[in-house]
Amino acid sequence: MNNKILIIEDEADIALLLKAQIESQGYQAEIAYSGLIAKDIISVDKTFDLFLVDWMLPNLTGIEVCKFIRSDSSTKDIPIIMVTALTQAENIIEGLDAGADDYITKPFDMDILLARIRAQLRRKEKPTNPDIIKVEDLSIDLGRCCVKILNDEINLTHTEFRILSLLATESGKVFTREQLIKTIIGEDVHVTNRTIDTHVAGLRKKLGSYSDVVRTIRGIGYRFIDTK
Repeated sequence: MNNKILIIEDEADIALLLKAQIESQGYQAEIAYSGLIAKDIISVDKTFDLFLVDWMLPNLTGIEVCKFIRSDSSTKDIPIIMVTALTQAENIIEGLDAGADDYITKPFDMDILLARIRAQLRRKEKPTNPDIIKVEDLSIDLGRCCVKILNDEINLTHTEFRILSLLATESGKVFTREQLIKTIIGEDVHVTNRTIDTHVAGLRKKLGSYSDVVRTIRGIGYRFIDTK
C-alpha cells in the first residue's frame, strides 16, 4: 500500500499544489484546510504515515496540531514535518519541541520538501532501535556500545556515543540542543548549549571521513544523515 500523507494547510493553492506533487511521487494525499478539520480527521483515521503541518492555521495552530498528534498513542510515532514562514530559531525550536520531526520554511523548494518527506518515511519504515546501524563502512552497535569504521573500533566517550546513537536511531530527525541536553545529560544538570557543541565536535573528529553523518542545523541543533 502507498504511504498516506495528510496535508494540513489553509491556503488552497498551496495545499492543492502539495497534493499534486506528493501524489506524483506515488503517495496518497489528503488535505485538511484547518487545524480543527485536521483534528477531526486524525481522530477517526489512524492510517496516515506522515503529517505535513502548516504553522499558521485558523482555529487551531500547527503547534497545537503537533501536540494533539503526539498525545494520541495511535499517532504519537508518526513523522511530522512542519511548514512555516517563521524563520527565527526560537520559532523552529518551538515547533520541534511541540513534536515536529523536521521543518521547512516558506517559500520552499518542492524538490527539497519531497526529499524531506522521503527521508522521514524511510525512518518510519526502519525497525525501532535496531541492534546495528550501518552507513557504508561505519557501524554503530547499540547493544555493545561500539562504533567501528571497517574493523577499526572508534574510542568514543560515553556522552559522544549517546549523542551518536540517539541521532542515528532516529535518522533524519532534527534534535535541538536543548533536547539533546535533556535526553543525554539530564534536566537536573546545568550545562550550556556550548557543552553539546563541544561533544559533537569531539565526536566528528573521531569519526573522520564519516564526520558528515552528523549534520549541523544552524541555530537549532543536529540531525543524523544515513547516506554519504
